[in-house]
Amino acid sequence: MAKSKDVRVRVILECTSCVRNNVTKESPGISRYITQKNRHKTPSRLELRKFCPYCSKHTIHGEIKK
Repeated sequence: MAKSKDVRVRVILECTSCVRNNVTKESPGISRYITQKNRHKTPSRLELRKFCPYCSKHTIHGEIKK
């Protein structure tokens, strides 16, 4: 079965500062958001400022692979 070629795709955004700060088993986790983007208008990776509950501030969340 072939993948669909939909224009709008689902992407996962992950906090970049939590990833950089070496998450260990003691840390609470990594903030992730799920959103959609238009594949034709935004072919590059998406980066948005979102609230990270683990950092307790607004940080840049970047698109990751599924």
